[in-house]
Amino acid sequence: MFNELLSANNLVSSVAGDLFGDSHSSASNATDYVTTNRFYVEIESKITACFTECGGLGVQIKKETVAEGGLNDQQRILLGAPEFSDVTLKRGISGNQVFWDWLSALFQPRTSGTGLKQYRRNINILVFNQAGQTQQCWTLIGAVPVGWPAPSLQADGSSVAIEELTLAYEGLNVTFGSGGGGATMLTDRSDTGYFASK
Repeated sequence: MFNELLSANNLVSSVAGDLFGDSHSSASNATDYVTTNRFYVEIESKITACFTECGGLGVQIKKETVAEGGLNDQQRILLGAPEFSDVTLKRGISGNQVFWDWLSALFQPRTSGTGLKQYRRNINILVFNQAGQTQQCWTLIGAVPVGWPAPSLQADGSSVAIEELTLAYEGLNVTFGSGGGGATMLTDRSDTGYFASK
């Protein structure tokens, strides 16, 4: 009974600290919580564009379920290769041509002399906690644009015109508590035929 009362008291103290600005509790919470609006996308080696939305990031491991005759209380799960979902970046349309310049490079004939750095990059998506510290950094390895929907225009509309860029990528690397520093323009693959994972 005493332990239950002590736990309840600690819970009330924690909530009170959140509501009434307890300095110790607030400092702790600031480093623990991440909201969806505290992110930054590094799409070039220097800051050139801000993004209003970043969605679609994820990985799915392919699997196959196998049932064995006579074994009715279990099933075997055979794992396959990971499959990375496309990422969509959104921003208000402006005079900055970062989306179009990257996409239009793919329109050129891709011969053996075409520079890889024209269309492959490692993109960083950084998420910050409430204290402004980097909580996680998601690096899209070998990202390349595969779609660019132009904004819809309406004569009687007043909303911000939003352009999108859809990216496919070959791998994903996640770091905690650090990361970033600008996107990496890739110039070559390794001897195995893949991009370095870091």
